[in-house]
Amino acid sequence: MIHATEHFDVLIVGAGISGIGSAYHLQNQCPNKTYVVLEGLESYGGTWWMHRYPGIRSDSDLYTFGYRFKPWTSAPIATAQEILKYMGEVIEENELRPHIRYNHKISKATWSSENNEWKIEVTKTDSGAKLTFTCNFLWMCQGYYRHAQGYTPDWPNMDQYTGTIVHPQTWPDDLEYKDKKVVVIGSGATAATLIPAIAGDCSHVTMVQRSPTYFFIGSNINELADQLRQLEIPDEWTHEIVRRKILFDQEAVTKLSVEEPEFVKAALLEGVRGILGDDYDIDTHFTPKYRPWRQRLAFVPEGDLFHGIKSGKADVVTGEIETFTPAGLRMKSGEEVTGDIIVTATGFNLNVLGDIEFIIDGEPLVFSDTVTYRGMMFTGIPNMLWVFGYFRASWTLRADLIGDFTCRLLNHMDKLGASRVTPTLRDEDANMPLFSWLDPENFNPGYMMRSMSLLPQRGDKPEWQHSQDYWMEKDMLPAADLDDGCLLYE
Repeated sequence: MIHATEHFDVLIVGAGISGIGSAYHLQNQCPNKTYVVLEGLESYGGTWWMHRYPGIRSDSDLYTFGYRFKPWTSAPIATAQEILKYMGEVIEENELRPHIRYNHKISKATWSSENNEWKIEVTKTDSGAKLTFTCNFLWMCQGYYRHAQGYTPDWPNMDQYTGTIVHPQTWPDDLEYKDKKVVVIGSGATAATLIPAIAGDCSHVTMVQRSPTYFFIGSNINELADQLRQLEIPDEWTHEIVRRKILFDQEAVTKLSVEEPEFVKAALLEGVRGILGDDYDIDTHFTPKYRPWRQRLAFVPEGDLFHGIKSGKADVVTGEIETFTPAGLRMKSGEEVTGDIIVTATGFNLNVLGDIEFIIDGEPLVFSDTVTYRGMMFTGIPNMLWVFGYFRASWTLRADLIGDFTCRLLNHMDKLGASRVTPTLRDEDANMPLFSWLDPENFNPGYMMRSMSLLPQRGDKPEWQHSQDYWMEKDMLPAADLDDGCLLYE
């Protein structure tokens, strides 16, 4: 069957937290624009739809991970189901559903300067049908990691292990772990979530980590929010007040992590010591070598991970894995770790532009040859923008800011009568030194370090950098001059 090509002013890629938020902003700030949201999965939610491992929850509070326009009214740390319910309400309340097409997987995006439009080639995953869309502006909200397969290092003799190996990202629905010995490799937010969720059912859980992670222990309540609700303050006001208070406190901690790292380190470790006690070897198992916030802090509500360790249901082994064995793992120290199931909570693979083949005027796009404009647009790529959120603050904060920026840009183009906008280095930028996408001295998680060569470059000027500072960008992006020469309009 031949399907007619559909054309839209704006095509949004992805119906996760970024895509749904972007659709809301576009619909409200550019009401005359036609748009469609294409999602490869069978429903909305992205990460929160795809990940099914036990206990999956946010590691950011929902007052800031939630949208600024939709009040959050429950506990700060939310389960995947609560987040999906919240997103579903956004879709229904704003009548976004007619604009979303599920099971639409994009394979190729081709830009034509002659036509000033993108051609998008799509396969319907439920029928195999091939579809074509065209659009004037492409808004990439597909996230930044590959959903289909998580990252698992290639350890020696993995094929000799006689138990079951699973990655949390592709957790089997029928995995039976009750009364089993489980080994979880990794110590990030996923491990900190998974271990407390399964420890009560397993005979024992061992967390194996190459090096420790900083954990922040707190209560999964917000006293200010509860007080405001008790005073019957409207939800919209409560959401905004609590959001501002959390962001104020987070900014203080972020600055303190740079200016007084030893103080922050001591405070974080004291929380762990308060549960595990002075006799536990916190230096070995929970004291990272890097300063706080050089990698993401993992939030542990109510300290559940550490209470599991204290109870004896879980323990920690720190060191490098030498090899898999038929019964489990052997560490380089010689220690044997056995288990019926090994969970590789070892991160994910970076997904650059959704693994979509990009062609610009007949030439394949080499993304790493471009220079980023404010971490969202890229030199030589017309009418395209990518939402890439924050690491130290909630992802959605930047999705909201970029939503405002994109709509302002689209309206500015209409005012100018421009059909094309392309980030372009100015004459004064010709000899600007270029660096990797992120400064590894500032933030260096493994998934970024493994794939940095695939990402665009950054310059030494604010216009040509990907900032990870929400508190700077919340003022900078709304004030960004759209006519400073960085954006070429045609």
